[in-house]
Amino acid sequence: MLTETIHSSPVSTATAPGIGPGLGLLRFTTAGSVDDGKSTLVGRLLYDSKAVYEDQVAAVRRNGTNRSGGPMDLSLFTDGLRAEREQGITIDVAHRYFSTPRRKFIIADTPGHEQYTRNMATGASTADAAVVLIDACKGLLPQSRRHIYISALLGIDHVIAAVNKMDLAGYDESVFRAVTEQFQDFCGRLGIRNTYAIPVSALHGENVVEHGRRMEWYRGPALLELLESLPAARTGDSGPLRFPVQHVICPGASFRGLAGQVCSGTLRRGAAVIALPSGIKTTVKSIVTMDGDLTAAGSGRSVTVLLDDEIDLGRGDLLVGPDSPPRAASRLQANLVWLHAEPMRPRRPLLLKHTTRTVRATIASIRHRVDVNTLSDSETAVLQMNDIASVIIESTQPLYFDAYRQNRVMGSFILIDSGRAPGRVIPRYRRGAFGFAPTLVHTFRTAGAGIEKSQREVRRVSAEAGSPHRGGGIKRSRARASRISTQDCEVRGRAFARRLQLRRRRRHVRSDRQPGRTNRRADKFDLRRQSLPRRRMAVRQRCHLLPSGL
Repeated sequence: MLTETIHSSPVSTATAPGIGPGLGLLRFTTAGSVDDGKSTLVGRLLYDSKAVYEDQVAAVRRNGTNRSGGPMDLSLFTDGLRAEREQGITIDVAHRYFSTPRRKFIIADTPGHEQYTRNMATGASTADAAVVLIDACKGLLPQSRRHIYISALLGIDHVIAAVNKMDLAGYDESVFRAVTEQFQDFCGRLGIRNTYAIPVSALHGENVVEHGRRMEWYRGPALLELLESLPAARTGDSGPLRFPVQHVICPGASFRGLAGQVCSGTLRRGAAVIALPSGIKTTVKSIVTMDGDLTAAGSGRSVTVLLDDEIDLGRGDLLVGPDSPPRAASRLQANLVWLHAEPMRPRRPLLLKHTTRTVRATIASIRHRVDVNTLSDSETAVLQMNDIASVIIESTQPLYFDAYRQNRVMGSFILIDSGRAPGRVIPRYRRGAFGFAPTLVHTFRTAGAGIEKSQREVRRVSAEAGSPHRGGGIKRSRARASRISTQDCEVRGRAFARRLQLRRRRRHVRSDRQPGRTNRRADKFDLRRQSLPRRRMAVRQRCHLLPSGL
């Protein structure tokens, strides 16, 4: 993502702001290490707030698997995959919607295993707040630190530490204070603006929806009360206009619309806009939706735009306001989390997807890698899975972006591995000297793999097979072998030797035919007297060049 340096700011205390009317939708995600109770907490939140139906509760009660130790396994409200229920873990991101009389929420329940960190980053990419589960008996683990760091990179302003399993710690206040000190110290070094800490017991429902009786020493709000009081996310309507083109709708000559979503600013009818990367200035003619034309479209609205001028625009282009153009660069510095199992090395070919635009790019160099435990920078030449680093990226085409702190959509991107399909074999026929002779072209597309054979082996096989018809066959065979690449020389050599044997066999067939009769044995091997499909089938049967199933 295209981020700026994170500056430190004072850490807030665990007091809830005043609940005011008109608070909008709040998206929040759960985070933390494995077995810290994230799914159980979300299940308790849904169950106690009456956000689950009776049939769902009955299905969970009938389930024979209960690893929680309580009357029912609350994690089953979110862990819906068969593998999740069998293993008792969270694998994929589970989104749940619920509402209270004060607010509407969307929860993203993310996994805690280090292997599925990519799913946590996916769920937190659109979140306004993060609830980090911390086991009171284990403290702040490395995976929890990694999730907090990713939340800071994604620009989440509100991070809540839910110190879970207080029942196993005897509801001891000193244990909660020790974990809170670790959490606030780590968040303070990251510069997270607002942090909160709440002691909870998700299994028994303490301080989740209502205040618990066993922790009277805690005077702060319960988790749901705190979530209801958090300020709404900024809409982005006051920012500069950014409209990435997603699709061109052209049903006829009289209509050519640009479909997309306004990611910031307000798009108005009759307003002047600039098309990037061409830089042509034009005017918005109309804004079309399924419900009719609009005079203006705010941030997050999906519309179709018609322009006054006929401009060559397509997917990946950008409409911006003339007063506040974005930054443009083909070499930039970014912070990223490497989520691929294969290590990342510089100069590896990648695809960079930014908004609706996809360009070829590569990581030119790795500036440093971040240690999530100490937050220190260290030099490295390779990034392993889940490593967080600052890198220099070079793209083949310029990117138009804003800082991530200003605009999440315009300041983030995804790197896609452009690895090619491994070991594909493409059969192809080309016309030879005696009809349609097969030539197998093996395309080995695995990076760093392939068959390394010498061309001298091909020349030796060609020489031992004998000279073909018309004379000078060995010379032509060697000339043909010199043009064969080193990857498919072995297969091509065997194929060429079989063709030479087939030609020699044809010469020894009796060619004296009586008038009115057909020499079936000669026709069997004389491919020129057969139809094209029969010729190809005969070549396949005799040369054994194609693998079975092709």
